[in-house]
Amino acid sequence: MVKAAYEIREMDANDLKRVMEIDAAVYQTPWSQKVYEQELGNNPHAYYAVIVVNGHVAGYAGAWIVMDDAQITNIVIAPEFRGQKLGSHLFEHMLQMAIYKGAQRLSLEVRVSNVIAQSMYRKFGLVPGGIRKNYYKDNQEDAVVMWVNLL
Repeated sequence: MVKAAYEIREMDANDLKRVMEIDAAVYQTPWSQKVYEQELGNNPHAYYAVIVVNGHVAGYAGAWIVMDDAQITNIVIAPEFRGQKLGSHLFEHMLQMAIYKGAQRLSLEVRVSNVIAQSMYRKFGLVPGGIRKNYYKDNQEDAVVMWVNLL
């Protein structure tokens, strides 16, 4: 497999059509375009990035960074781009951005069944901190809360 050349940059409104396509391919209940527009335009605590491969948005991630705490809201790689370590590169970018913006802790929720993502997060030092029962609305699956100190 040829390693993909990629760039990571801040998400903008021009990316939303592709973000919505990725969401539709991945989620049973995707966010609406209006939610993303609100996040990009009206949430001073939000930071969203896209990972671009050969001119195509291959995935995206978002976080809310409030004072000392960063919360990953989502991180998604389009199915056709998986298996190329793009999720790791994107997550590392989000960690670096959280530190740059002054966060001292980072947390996220991940499906109990998503052991691949949990394994990736552990490589970055995240540890399980608890369970949120029935967290995911599409199937009432529990979420593992994972976190890491960034200092």
